[in-house]
Amino acid sequence: MTPITVFNNKGGVGKTTLLCNLASYLSHENNKRVLIVDADPQCNATIYLFPEDRMFDIYDGKHGSINDLFAPLAKGKGYHSGQLPILNSQSFKLDLMPGDPKLALREDLLATDWQQAQSGDPRGLQTTMVFSELLSRCCQYDFVFFDLGPSLGAINRAVLLACDFFIVPMSSDIFSLQAIENISVALGNWQKGIVAGLKRHTEEHNEDFLVADQKVDWHLRFLGYITQQYTAKRVRGVRQPVKAYDRIIRKIPTTIQRRLIDEFTTDSPSISYDLGQIPSLHSLIPLSQNAHRPIFSLTADDGIVGAHFAKVKDSRDIFEHVAKRFLENLATLG
Repeated sequence: MTPITVFNNKGGVGKTTLLCNLASYLSHENNKRVLIVDADPQCNATIYLFPEDRMFDIYDGKHGSINDLFAPLAKGKGYHSGQLPILNSQSFKLDLMPGDPKLALREDLLATDWQQAQSGDPRGLQTTMVFSELLSRCCQYDFVFFDLGPSLGAINRAVLLACDFFIVPMSSDIFSLQAIENISVALGNWQKGIVAGLKRHTEEHNEDFLVADQKVDWHLRFLGYITQQYTAKRVRGVRQPVKAYDRIIRKIPTTIQRRLIDEFTTDSPSISYDLGQIPSLHSLIPLSQNAHRPIFSLTADDGIVGAHFAKVKDSRDIFEHVAKRFLENLATLG
């Protein structure tokens, strides 16, 4: 099982759309067993995967959510021991742990216990590594994807500390480049904090801190980036971004190399961290959201007409390319 976060410090980059469609493609076409954990209090992944009538079942007490993981921790009773609140999406062909707006209220708990975690305190480390404990119960999956909001807050920190890899979706603007700088600084600080806390715990208690009988350590690595939301034209049959977007896109590899690859990987320089480019898919996005179906599997029943059919086919080719690069990088880095 490989846990992966799709994350950027800038909002509006198409993060949730990318995550859900990539995860679904891996399930549909590569026969991978996939779980999405909606760790964004805005619950965008949950809203995307399920129609409104299912929302009532999830949030009126009939089904749990990600917030259930924190109820016993907040009372000092350790990790959640009940059945994990997981739903299946037949159209996306994957499982989901639903998000919850109340998760935003757990920021204070995670922030306070993070201070203790850096000092080696067992209670602080236990809260901080809540998603590591969750992952220890998800061994039946090939991939667990975490959907996050764009903040550099305590929730996102706890998720990233538990994951093996992260992917950065980039929109074609200067703010996405600046967000990379923020991510790099934050990850460096979090790495120092958790490594120091685990070391202090070992020194003070004469034993390593364990989650599900496994030693905890920093192991997050950068898997790649995807450039999205640019306007493209075809030049001699090849899709290329128009000039205004191309100026920004050309700066992305250098910034990624300097702030993420050089600082957070020690892997072969021959690997390509560019997982692909996804141009603006325009009306396919709302059609996919309204139908609660992956973009690449939309049909006439979902409102696809005329030229839309060619765009759906193009989207399948795009996600096929991204999935291929994704799996290649995992094979090399894993």
